[in-house]
Amino acid sequence: MVKVLGIDPGTKTMDLCGLDDGKVVFERSLDSAEVAKNPEVLLESIDEFGRVDLIAGPSGYGVELTKLESIPLEFLEDWYYTYILLTSKKSIEKAISMGFIGAFLYKAMTMTILEMKKAELPVVFIPGVINLTTVPEFRKLNKADMGTADKMCVAVLGVYDQSRKLGIPYSDTSFIHVEMGFGYNSVIGVENGRIVDGFGGTTMLGPGFLTMGYADQELIQLAENWEKADIFVGGCISVSSKQTLEEFVEAVDKDEKAKLAWDAMFDGIEKAVAAMQVSVRSPKEILLSGRLVRMKEIYEELQKRLSKFGRVRKVEGLEGAKITKETAQGYAIVADGIAGGKFKDLIDWMKIKDARGTAMDYFYHPKVAKIKERIIKFRF
Repeated sequence: MVKVLGIDPGTKTMDLCGLDDGKVVFERSLDSAEVAKNPEVLLESIDEFGRVDLIAGPSGYGVELTKLESIPLEFLEDWYYTYILLTSKKSIEKAISMGFIGAFLYKAMTMTILEMKKAELPVVFIPGVINLTTVPEFRKLNKADMGTADKMCVAVLGVYDQSRKLGIPYSDTSFIHVEMGFGYNSVIGVENGRIVDGFGGTTMLGPGFLTMGYADQELIQLAENWEKADIFVGGCISVSSKQTLEEFVEAVDKDEKAKLAWDAMFDGIEKAVAAMQVSVRSPKEILLSGRLVRMKEIYEELQKRLSKFGRVRKVEGLEGAKITKETAQGYAIVADGIAGGKFKDLIDWMKIKDARGTAMDYFYHPKVAKIKERIIKFRF
């Protein structure tokens, strides 16, 4: 009997999904901004779930499997900001002072990890797409975000979901996974039950609801001083000036800027799915997940645009899961498999435990050399 917890650090909510012997027995959805102000909120939920064998903790851009116990407390905060989040405490504090939503999430993740360390909880940090050995190295060049740890996890859930739905072994699954979160979108490619490619939130071919996705290098040089805070904006909110998802969707048919943002976002997703067919030649399905997909209008638009690539459907998720996002369920599956539970064969097949390195390992631009040195300093 294995009891595990997956913690997904979403931009809007931090979701906890607990499994006992592979079954969902515990779910909580916490406001990320509230957790940033009071990390005890998360610790209380963990305590409520009780003793666990393993926790898959918030893992940012992803790393090779790393136990929290192996990181000394005196280095942990700097290690987490640098190694997991690819930023610094100073950058995040500045972004928070400017009111950027994404920065509050980064602070929430860091503060909760410090509290979990003090509580001596059995936490493991897990890979993002770029860390996986199943993704060819040539696809990783000069990229950091091919899908953060949460996006990797939702693709793991997708393999389980398609295997169960179609009655096929993990090794026969093949799909393109579209994940649309409050902050970031992603498109992940799965071939023969293994992740082989991905567009992450900052490399997507169009904006997300909160964030801008890819950026022309000319913009970076014109801005001269591009900061971490700048990746938290520029999406549909910035274009349309609509601050909630509901306001944005309602305005699409009557507001020019809202329609512009809508078309840009879906055009980017459609292009990313089309491009992913280079890596996944014959996907059995196009799988959908994420907060935005729950909205009828968004789901229907995806159906209309993506049906030409194959059957389109929502990921059904784990049996018994009612409130946690699909990403949190994926986190729980990964934790269970690493701990040797029901999903061990799935995690072994997908080679999650074989992941290596950091998200910065594949940059070859000369300006990145000093940054790499700073990252390497934090390898334990």
